[in-house]
Amino acid sequence: MVSLSNHEKDFFSSLLARRPDPRLRFFGVRFKRRSGSPLKKKARHGFRGYPVATVAFYGPDDTCATKVAVGIVATEGAEPGALETWSGQNLDVRNDPAIGREIINFIQRHGVKSVVMTDRIIGCTHEEGIDYPEGHACPRCPFWAHRDRWTSEIIH
Repeated sequence: MVSLSNHEKDFFSSLLARRPDPRLRFFGVRFKRRSGSPLKKKARHGFRGYPVATVAFYGPDDTCATKVAVGIVATEGAEPGALETWSGQNLDVRNDPAIGREIINFIQRHGVKSVVMTDRIIGCTHEEGIDYPEGHACPRCPFWAHRDRWTSEIIH
């Protein structure tokens, strides 16, 4: 057991008294809770140059992402040169470590320097013009029929 002097006890007591935060650690250091996802970590670094990986999540509603699409943009103004998607049945792809590793491997193979990622699900998993007619709402995902995909707000 470590013994503390009265001065040290007073110091630590004052720290604890001023900050009754459950995240407070012994020496008064506060730790932020962040996702352990390597993909989110890369996105938090901000723009570091090209090529850029764009990551977008899709799902039947705004609570469960069942598809993720990753595109690689080589230079400013260019269209994505490489595009890959991953899907999961009845699981949120944002929380699947196997899919996360595959995405990291994909972006590393393309020498990506920056990652841009949506902070929400931005639409249904079906593709307009392929899975349903252009200009129509997806018949299999009524949640998105009259919603703005960037805000999830209902539009008329």
